[in-house]
Amino acid sequence: MRIALCIEYDGFDYSGWQKQSDVNSIQGKIEKALESIALEKLDTYASGRTDTGVHALLQMIHFDTNISRPISAWVRGVNAYLPLSIRVLWAKEVNDTFHARYSAAQRHYEYLVYNASISSALWAKKAGWIHDELDLHKMKEAIQYFEGEHDFSAFRSSECQAKSPVRTMSHVSIENYYPFYLFKFSANGFLHHQIRNMMGAILYIGKGNYPSHHIKELLLSKDRTKSPPTFSPDGLYLSGVDYDARYNFPFMRRTVNIFDNNDLSQDR
Repeated sequence: MRIALCIEYDGFDYSGWQKQSDVNSIQGKIEKALESIALEKLDTYASGRTDTGVHALLQMIHFDTNISRPISAWVRGVNAYLPLSIRVLWAKEVNDTFHARYSAAQRHYEYLVYNASISSALWAKKAGWIHDELDLHKMKEAIQYFEGEHDFSAFRSSECQAKSPVRTMSHVSIENYYPFYLFKFSANGFLHHQIRNMMGAILYIGKGNYPSHHIKELLLSKDRTKSPPTFSPDGLYLSGVDYDARYNFPFMRRTVNIFDNNDLSQDR
């Protein structure tokens, strides 16, 4: 039996999604909680590996088990064994054609920036902070260069293990809710630290260090050493994953946007 789980988490206290020895990981906590319900060892597979300090509004995982449990046990039962910073949102039995990672067609991320002279105590570790005044128009011009298929080597971590640096970015946008900026990114996949590296470049342009077309020059250079520093993980959220409609999942997109009523989450 294969079970798909939709989960959310606050990544602040964790070394990231991936389970490793002697580190505090999301995967480690999830598997321990699942095993408390299944009473057997389980291996989980995720739609993607979020890094240290990165949050998830919607992460998809799956696991296989021979143990029969009510579907509610994989939600409320598992949540009873999880820390408050991790929650299962829903569970669904799926056939073995589904794979949380390989069946994913698109992944969506959001980055929340708090732009003020003093950092926020309430938004610490929930939003990236920059004190410089930002030019929204220049940033909107800059992000247009990311859309489409590109070699993203200039925005790729030296530790990235992906076989190819080419990705197709289907959507990039910015929304301004002063003093917040909400950046949205959608692609068929992302490289290690890609969004945080892109954010570093976008914000450098926003505060006037480079012209908007500098993004195009960086993409063409394929040289990470020419790009600005990697930005903080604090405001980065995995916000959705797209799968074929035949799986009939309850919902697959959420948003960190608390500033208007266009929330695509289930909480309506």
